[in-house]
Amino acid sequence: MVETLAVPEHDRFQIITELEADGLVYDASYLGIDRTDDVVLVQVTLSAGRKPQQKRDFFARAAELLAQAPGLEPRNLFVNLVEVAWENWSFGEGKSQYTQ
Repeated sequence: MVETLAVPEHDRFQIITELEADGLVYDASYLGIDRTDDVVLVQVTLSAGRKPQQKRDFFARAAELLAQAPGLEPRNLFVNLVEVAWENWSFGEGKSQYTQ
C-alpha cells in the first residue's frame, strides 16, 4: 500500500480475521476464475482519491507479494477497496484530523 497507493509508512491500523472453512461463502468460479478453498479476502478501507492505475498497481503488487510469501496463488486473492471521504476519519481524541 505504501508502494502503490501512497499510504504513509506508519499508517497501520489492521484487523486480521481467520475464519473456519464454513465462515467464508464465495463463488469458486466467479468471473471465470477457478478458485480453491485457499481463497483469501482482503478488504482495505482507505481515503478516497486514488487513481484507477494506482488501484490496478496495488492489486497486481499484492498478488505478486502474496505469491512470493506465503505462496498464495493469485487466483485465490480477492481484494476489495472501500473508499471513505477524508472528513469521515477520526484517529482519536474526538477530532477529525484530516479536516482540521
